[in-house]
Amino acid sequence: MEETRKFLAQMGLPGRDAYDLPTSAQRFPDGAQYRVEIPSVEGPRALKAVIETAKKLGLQIDRVSQGSGIMLLTDEELREMAALGQQHQMEVSLFVGPRAGWDIGAQVTSPAGKILAGRLRGMDQLVYAVEDVKRACQLGIRGVLVADEGLLWVLDELKKAGHLPGNLVIKVSVQMGQANPAAIRMMELHGAGTYNIPTDLTLPQIAAIRQAITIPLDIYVEVPDGFGGFVRYYEIPEIVRVAAPVYLKFGLRNAPDIYPSGSHLEETAVKLTVERVRRAKMGLDMLKRYSPEAVSSKVGAEGLAIPEPSGG
Repeated sequence: MEETRKFLAQMGLPGRDAYDLPTSAQRFPDGAQYRVEIPSVEGPRALKAVIETAKKLGLQIDRVSQGSGIMLLTDEELREMAALGQQHQMEVSLFVGPRAGWDIGAQVTSPAGKILAGRLRGMDQLVYAVEDVKRACQLGIRGVLVADEGLLWVLDELKKAGHLPGNLVIKVSVQMGQANPAAIRMMELHGAGTYNIPTDLTLPQIAAIRQAITIPLDIYVEVPDGFGGFVRYYEIPEIVRVAAPVYLKFGLRNAPDIYPSGSHLEETAVKLTVERVRRAKMGLDMLKRYSPEAVSSKVGAEGLAIPEPSGG
């Protein structure tokens, strides 16, 4: 076992989970330790609700993400979300549309096959996904959310070739599922801009991942029921300390799964969004209470995928 640990160390990987919970010296480009993300912001009305509720509660929200997919937003909705993001200097990260969970295949509906939900089946679906991203970028979006390793690699190559904006941030979804430092290092090497780790990793496991990578981690501190339903607010100060730079992600337990969303579920989507921002208020109050020295980003900080609607 020690021989294996030494070889892993030679690869730049930790030899074990970091039970000593070392303080991360890594930071966002502006020197901050943490930023705040509200997930499942499914359209312009939900985004407006984030902005209005955050203003009412005195919060700064750095990033919003969406799960239903780019392909289920109209051009007008994409332009409006891009304009709102630019106006409020907030990252808008949208999920790529077609994926196995909504395709015609049956394996993803089986108990063992559910892990395939975010993957892309076949080359045609990969092409569709790239087209989804191209359309979003043309309309000003600069952040996309992926759950397929092949798509991650292809999008990174398209960026390098100049076919996608160089400042496009590719955020990896919690559905990707890599749960150890080596696997997440691979995602970084293939273009991941930020990585959403599985929701049930322990602090030593998180600290070990941080030792192996430089990109920000996205960590649910309240988790939707479908991903475990955990509420980890008292761990927030330690998460920030050992995982920085980190996006604190406020999902919502005991909430309906509304993917794919749309106008038929819009009222519910807005109400859920308002409550997620309220949860963020409680979580950030706890962080300030127990770790007042923790450093957050300023509005519009470097590295955020702030939309550029003028480019569309």
